[in-house]
Amino acid sequence: MSTKELDNFKNSGDYIQSLERGLQVLQAFSQQNPAMTVSEMAKETGLSRPTVRRILLTLEHLGFAESRSGIYSLTPRTLSLGYAYLSSNNVWSIAQPFMRNFVDKTGESCSISILDGMDVLYVARVSTKRIMSINLDVGSRLPAYATSMGHVLLANLPEEELDRYLEKVDFKKFTDKTITDKQQMKEVLADVRRKDWGGVDQQLEEGLRSIAVPIRNRSGRVIAAINCSAHAGRITKTVLREEFLPLLQECAESIGHALDATDNGGRL
Repeated sequence: MSTKELDNFKNSGDYIQSLERGLQVLQAFSQQNPAMTVSEMAKETGLSRPTVRRILLTLEHLGFAESRSGIYSLTPRTLSLGYAYLSSNNVWSIAQPFMRNFVDKTGESCSISILDGMDVLYVARVSTKRIMSINLDVGSRLPAYATSMGHVLLANLPEEELDRYLEKVDFKKFTDKTITDKQQMKEVLADVRRKDWGGVDQQLEEGLRSIAVPIRNRSGRVIAAINCSAHAGRITKTVLREEFLPLLQECAESIGHALDATDNGGRL
């Protein structure tokens, strides 16, 4: 659903605002904010304290949250929401053999993500050695503008949606190489769209570089992105581009064909 269609739907009688607010509260919990009081949650979400309190009490009653001395945190039961998505789309079991084959050939980690709001959301991953200070796994989120998979996914958005993203995103400079200028970002994304792959060199974290390519369904629509990440001190940009990129493109094509052959028809 496009942003315009979503805005129109919000004004319809079918839109459930209470559900939206509940999801806002759930999504406010993060690695940076694993536990919050009602007041802290209200500040984080922009919702009123009474609304936040009712939502947290409901989540606690349903087993998705717990409280200790007025401080709320999520319970393991929330994992069922993510696993329901993964199991219904069968992403991991379909992509895993191709990703593992790529990792075996290169010795570097490989991940698949989709665009979710301002971030890329990891839906599959095969890792080797941990090379980031951030512990990545299925369900992890990273800012799209600072990642190779984010560049690929943003580059394939309709122009109107990309403009909305660039207007809303809150650019943060993670390293000296992080792109935070909107015009420069548009130029980079135009180049990614032209060559059909993207790469970042230490934009998210010092010492980390990666490349990414799109995964397409049979109609050519980009349904996800897949990347290879490596330590800058071990793998040069030339090796990534000349040796790993063709293997990654082959992997993406194989996953796209495999998804098309399943009942989900290449939808992630």
